[in-house]
Amino acid sequence: MLELDLAPEISALRATFNDIRAVVDVDALEADIARLSDEAGAPDLWDDTANAQKVTSALSHRQAELKRITEVDQRLDDLDVLVELALEMDDEDSANEARAELAALQKTVGDLEVQTLLDGEYDDRGAVVTIRSGAGGDDATDFAEMLMRMYLRWAERHNYPVKVLDTSYAEGAGIKSATFEIDAPYIYGTLSVEAGTHRLARISPFGGADKRQTSFAAVEVIPIMEEAKEVEIPENDIRVDVFRSSGPGGQSVNTTDSAVRITHIPTGLVVSMQNEKSQIQNRAAAMRVLQTRLLLQKREEEAAQKKELAGTITASWGDQMRSYFLYGQQLVKDLRTGYEVGNPAIVFDGDLDGLIAAGIKWRKRKED
Repeated sequence: MLELDLAPEISALRATFNDIRAVVDVDALEADIARLSDEAGAPDLWDDTANAQKVTSALSHRQAELKRITEVDQRLDDLDVLVELALEMDDEDSANEARAELAALQKTVGDLEVQTLLDGEYDDRGAVVTIRSGAGGDDATDFAEMLMRMYLRWAERHNYPVKVLDTSYAEGAGIKSATFEIDAPYIYGTLSVEAGTHRLARISPFGGADKRQTSFAAVEVIPIMEEAKEVEIPENDIRVDVFRSSGPGGQSVNTTDSAVRITHIPTGLVVSMQNEKSQIQNRAAAMRVLQTRLLLQKREEEAAQKKELAGTITASWGDQMRSYFLYGQQLVKDLRTGYEVGNPAIVFDGDLDGLIAAGIKWRKRKED
């Protein structure tokens, strides 16, 4: 006789999911989609390109959010049917399928539960991620490339759309910097806990005598903000340099000066783009990122001023937020949360959900 008593676990999972539905407010979400669909269907929508992009992007994000909820709802119903079928047929294969689906749903619902903690002003936006190599020579530039691959693999695991905007290759190994965009709901809120300085400790493949090397890379995460386009930047405040795109080791991959570097003279902010096909496209992409950074900088300065006036300045996250050990103990440890993974290889292959979830929960506790 087949033993398959999944009812308590399924019941607990459904209770958690119902709480998530209540927080998400599915009725309000459906109303938003209906309103945005009407706006998107207006015949004069594209008379205002900026507004059209804002409407269609918002619609796409809300539809994706609703789809995640409805898919889990359907999978829970299907799981009940699968369990019933396995018991009726006394079929071990069906029972194993039900157990596997339960485990998969527990992870999916767990991810959705963490997402309900993302209630910041920009948390529901997509994100632009920039990785820069720090101290450590070739090891640092190699580490920066490892981090880029890590985040791209993470996005791939979740079927999130990724667009690489800029890659600056180092003369030796790896990259000096890279910027890419992940435009899906709640990516900024999710990945913002990855911002900070990452440290790698390993036996350097570039040095001699099996010497241990410590290197650093910085991760910056900013939200995709349509309102950033409203930030006016006088032409006199920027310097625009054009150059040829390059590949690994400085090899030229473009015979025209299509890459663009924009320097905002008053603040010193620099944005480079080279992955679009034309100089015009690269300049537009660079300006969008620069506008977002300036808007965020302005709001951060205003928030800091308010905290100073109220006497409640608190320290921001430390420079070093995570360490990756690739020698001896083989460990990835988040220094804020204490969360550890004993297999760095799976982390560098994009298995970041545990580290990210721990970071989101840690941040929420700090805010409460």
